[in-house]
Amino acid sequence: MTLQATEIKGSEQEVLVKNLFEQQYKFSAEIVCHAPGRVNLIGDHTDYNDGFVLPAAINYGTTIAASAREDDLVRVYAHDCDQQINEFSLSDITFESQIMWSNYVRGTLQALMKMYPEIKGANLVVTGNVPQGAGLSSSASFEIALLKTFTQLYHLTLNGVNAALIGQQAENDFVGCNCGIMDQLISALGQQGSAMLLDCKDLSFEDVPIPDNLALLIVNSNVKRGLVDSEYNLRRQQCEAVAKYFGVSSLREITLTQLNANKEQIESVLFKRARHVISENERVVNTLKALKINDMATISTVMKASHNSLRDDFDVSTKEMDGLVDMVAKVIGIKGGVRMTGGGFGGCVVALVPTELVTDVIETVNCNYENSFGLKPSIYHCTATQGAFR
Repeated sequence: MTLQATEIKGSEQEVLVKNLFEQQYKFSAEIVCHAPGRVNLIGDHTDYNDGFVLPAAINYGTTIAASAREDDLVRVYAHDCDQQINEFSLSDITFESQIMWSNYVRGTLQALMKMYPEIKGANLVVTGNVPQGAGLSSSASFEIALLKTFTQLYHLTLNGVNAALIGQQAENDFVGCNCGIMDQLISALGQQGSAMLLDCKDLSFEDVPIPDNLALLIVNSNVKRGLVDSEYNLRRQQCEAVAKYFGVSSLREITLTQLNANKEQIESVLFKRARHVISENERVVNTLKALKINDMATISTVMKASHNSLRDDFDVSTKEMDGLVDMVAKVIGIKGGVRMTGGGFGGCVVALVPTELVTDVIETVNCNYENSFGLKPSIYHCTATQGAFR
């Protein structure tokens, strides 16, 4: 089972970040905070269309050791980003074009200060074990961990929903990625052992336990993801164009019947983008219902349909991800479900696998994937964990 260097248990990560803090600052950290990454079981590219998603927080995330300062200087040591150090003043937050990771800190704190202008600076050490570029939302994990850190350092009344909104605002307005709310909200408010059906229109959510007989496997294709942000933003613009055609605020307001009735008037690519989003919302709700009664045959069918829709209508899959889905599906059949997950153009597939088939799935992927595509897979046997603000 390939976990590479990213396999660090939460307790080990906490010890590591405390030791790193003492090395950097020559005194002990006041607090240590953690926020999980996430995997989305189903519901991709629906969040920014006011739709439904079904993510779970996972036991890989970002851990921050911190101490408060009397001035407004923020000093950050990022252990996993070539051990870089960056510092800036809260009174002069500007975009950093040379050290891109620091913009997540800068943007998040700039947004936080709109609610809490009284906060002061901090000494920070950051480490994480969410695979970069895999579609498991290392950025949202970073933002929520940072917000939890400042909440504890300065005794703020920030709750999980507002933390998620601040993280999203940082990405949209400062970093420049038009993400939806899902990643930040599940990192903030995930429930241990459960997935979360989130309504991105009103931010209401419902936790649903993942059956004990199912394992959560994530396989990173290790495809180098190119043009992700530009293609992501393009997909968002395409969805907005269809909503504008119908005179509504988002694709959430449109039914498949309405869309199909206007097929001849809508550009074919835009039609396919909208069809994915609208049908995906239905699949999310159906998956929630199936999880409640452990109906694996339905989950298998719905997750397969989701992958096919992302591949054919939204055009965000790759041959490697399609290959991984086929490999896993041949092992689990209708006893589990598998699909690509995340924004696409590389990244991961997610599988709900009966525990008795986990070893078979891992062996199948390790034996076949590299031979077929020339890339080594990374496999993560995950558990659904608690959010930072839960």
